[in-house]
Formats: sequence, C-alpha cells, structure tokens
Amino acid sequence: MKRPLALVLIILFAGNLRSDAVDDPTYPNPVPLGLKAPDVPADNPMTDAKIALGKALFFDPRLSGDKTVSCATCHDPSKGWTDRAAVSTGIKGQRGGRSAPTVLNSAHMELQFWDGRASSLEEQAIGPIQNPIEMGFTHEGCVARLSSIAGYAPLFRAAFGDEAVSIDRIGKAIATFERTVLSGNSPFDRWQAGKKNAMSAAARRGFNLFHGKANCAICHDGFNFSDSDFHNLGVGMAAPSPDLGRYETTKQDKDRGAFKTPTLRNLKDTAPYMHDGSQATLREVVEFYNKGGEKNSHLDGRMKPLNLTPPEVDDLLTFLDALNGDRVALKAPKLP
Repeated sequence: MKRPLALVLIILFAGNLRSDAVDDPTYPNPVPLGLKAPDVPADNPMTDAKIALGKALFFDPRLSGDKTVSCATCHDPSKGWTDRAAVSTGIKGQRGGRSAPTVLNSAHMELQFWDGRASSLEEQAIGPIQNPIEMGFTHEGCVARLSSIAGYAPLFRAAFGDEAVSIDRIGKAIATFERTVLSGNSPFDRWQAGKKNAMSAAARRGFNLFHGKANCAICHDGFNFSDSDFHNLGVGMAAPSPDLGRYETTKQDKDRGAFKTPTLRNLKDTAPYMHDGSQATLREVVEFYNKGGEKNSHLDGRMKPLNLTPPEVDDLLTFLDALNGDRVALKAPKLP
C-alpha cells in the first residue's frame, strides 16, 4: 500500500524505521520489530492530520496556565520521554510527588498514570492540564485560549472536519500522537527474530534468569514487559505518610502502596527508577528486588528474596540492557 507523503515524513521523523509487517487498518503506521500494533479506539481513528495536531499540542506550553509547561516538559523526547527527575516540576516551580513515566509504548498500557486513574490515553492527556501542580489551568480556559490562536484553526479542521476546539478533541489529538511513540528493534527483538548473535552470552544467561530464578517475568511479561497491573514492592512505604498509589483511586485495601508495572524497554534513557525516583541506577533496582523489596503489611506476595549471586546480577543487568531499542527522538515542531 502506498503511504501518503505526510505519513512517510512523520514515520521518518519519529525514527521508527524498522517494522514488522503488521497490516492493521486501524493503525496505519509501521510497528517496530518486537511490538504489536496498539489498539485504536473506534471513536478516535488515526489520521496524519490528527497526529500533526496532537504533536503540536504535546509541545505547546500554552496548554498550561502560565504558558510555561507543556506535555513535553515532563515527557521530553531527548530524555527517553521522561524528565529524568526523581519527581516532576510543574508551573511556578511546584514539585510533584512522583516521577514522570515514559510515554514510550504507553499505548500498550491498559491504564495510565502510576496509579491507573486514567482508563485511556485520551483521558490521561487532558488530566495534567487542570492539575494545579502540573499545568495549573482549566479545561475551559485551555479551550478558550487555543480557540483564539488563528494557527490552530486549520489544524483542527484538518483533523476533525471543522475548526471547533474542545477538550475532547484536544485529548484525542494528543493521544493519537502518543500512539506513534513506539520503540522496539532491540537486540532482544532481533535475537527473538532469529539473529543468533544479536544478544551476548551474558544477555542470554540473563534472559534465563529473568524467566527463572529472578522471576521477573511474573510481572514484566509480554512484548512490552509489563502486566499493566499494580503491585506493592514496599517502595516508600516506610515514610511517615507514604504514597498509597492505586489505593487512592480504588479505595480497596489490597491496593495500598501498589503502583503500575512499568515497561522495561529503553530503561537506559529513563532513570531514575520507581514511582518516586528513589533508585538512581538499575543495579540499585535489581538489588532491591534481590533482597525481596521492602517489607510492609501490603507487600505483594510474589516479592521474595531472590538470592542472586553478583555474577547473576551482572547477567540480569546485561539482559535488561538488551531491551534498549531504537530511540524515538524528535524535535519540537513550529507551533501555530
């Protein structure tokens, strides 16, 4: 199928140059080796025009109250689509309580945010706009401001058929752009595809540990290395007033201190780790798991001491390094 020139340019600009031969009419972009095409909502089909609009909105600080913070502020393509900070900073220098999760492959997560409070990328995209610590605006104010910017009118018309700006359309456009932020084609993916020398002997030993003694795959499973579920590892639970994570959304006791399992892809670009950014290196993370997490009354029952030896820790880290795929790096577009 011949692709429109605009779509080809978007693909090349995003850096997703390697593809499985995925033929999915709902997802018309190439899919990196090792991944599947993301699900696309029936009420928000992907189009070149909507991707272009979503990209502009993603980088536009005018979506925030004081025009200083955009989505890309905390999800910077040059920083693995995070801000590489322990906790993120919003308008007026306000610091949040959690580390910004990467946008990479977030299209494959069933729920969004560390606590899963958003059921879709569309819902997630508009949440920070009205968060007083993050973008500190209102949905109504954002819609009014974008409606007053003449350059956005043709973009909304191309994406949705008319120039009307709404918070629903803003969310749909940003989510559509985010569905193009996919990374695969890692050494592991090439090894899985049959290239025997794509992973070193140490990485292959690490792979066996990952699925065996280290028991990582019990939660970090599937092609995105996440079960999209929520677990209490004990991170931060010793604090006087710990962040209760998923519990704040569900109010179910079992969810106290539980946070979403992140993808393990491209970890070299997304330090520091854990929901509070409390662990600076992957070695710290592996050693944390090796000791069985941090004990607390709601610790996930699957958290047990692993008794990995130092050489086994090294091999596991080598395998995690083999999950680093193509970077999806792009520059901010010229804004309307």
